[in-house]
Amino acid sequence: MENKNIVVNNKKPASGMTALFGNLLLSIVGIAMTVAGAIGMSKTDYFIPFAVMLVVGVLVITASLFLYAGLRVVHPNCALVLTLFGEYYRTIDEAGFYFVNPFATAVNPERDRKNADTTQKLLSDEKANAEVSFNREISLKTMALDNGVQKVNDVLGNPIVIGAVVIWKVVDPTRAVLCVDNYKSFLSIQTDSTVRNIARLYPYDVMDDTDDEDVHSEKTLRGSSLEIAESMKAELEQRVEAAGISIEEVRITHLAYSEEIAAAMLQRQQAAAVIAARQKIVDGAVSMVKMAIDKLGDEEIVILDEERKAQMVSNLMVVLCSSKDTQPIINSGSIY
Repeated sequence: MENKNIVVNNKKPASGMTALFGNLLLSIVGIAMTVAGAIGMSKTDYFIPFAVMLVVGVLVITASLFLYAGLRVVHPNCALVLTLFGEYYRTIDEAGFYFVNPFATAVNPERDRKNADTTQKLLSDEKANAEVSFNREISLKTMALDNGVQKVNDVLGNPIVIGAVVIWKVVDPTRAVLCVDNYKSFLSIQTDSTVRNIARLYPYDVMDDTDDEDVHSEKTLRGSSLEIAESMKAELEQRVEAAGISIEEVRITHLAYSEEIAAAMLQRQQAAAVIAARQKIVDGAVSMVKMAIDKLGDEEIVILDEERKAQMVSNLMVVLCSSKDTQPIINSGSIY
């Protein structure tokens, strides 16, 4: 670790099973000495030796009971960070049954906070049926963090609502416990800050409707969400490295304009859709009119001068481009 005051001790502690059998044997010896001393004091004249045996037996039993406190179980994908009299003692990151110094205590800030909240709930509500958990293990499993959504401004100043989910896990439990106050709260705060900092560097969407390739190749929150999520992941990894946390993935889960401008942006999108549709209709109508005039001229069905062609083009464009059904009018006379 970078912290010079902490030297990580990952050495495997003594076997818990061996210590358990030793404590059981010590307990049996203590019980036998206590019973023998009590019987000897009442039936023989050697009071003092048997009294000493009784006292020693009680001390042995007490010591064996105290040593049971040093037995620790570490579950799969979990770790224990132990301190001894206020100083770092060792880290156990392998599943198993171990024996450590009975005075060593496990540290887990997140569990301590939950226990404090649960205890406060029990004290304030007598009917609350809650159980205070004293499991101090640090989970090394892959977890997901969803901080909900937050309102930020994009690079154009438009207010947007964005949310992201973070896939993470603890890779260095010693750092997670001793280098930050609460590693889960630390990750949550850094996630909010990272999402805000990255989101303000890009526009929500391309605002220019032209065909300029440079404009449409610009990264946007809506069109380049995967690339922007990778940028969030890279920045978040740097921010939480000191806490011994590894970021596996960041995904944008929610992205929309804020309520105050959502209606205006919807109108803009609708206008762009109408213009695009009209443009396609006009392009199709022009090609159809040209084809009709060429067809009539090539097959010599009717000979049209320029004025009649203009009149025909006008009528066909009205029919083809109109948004409503047209009513045909039959002209029985001449246009002249």
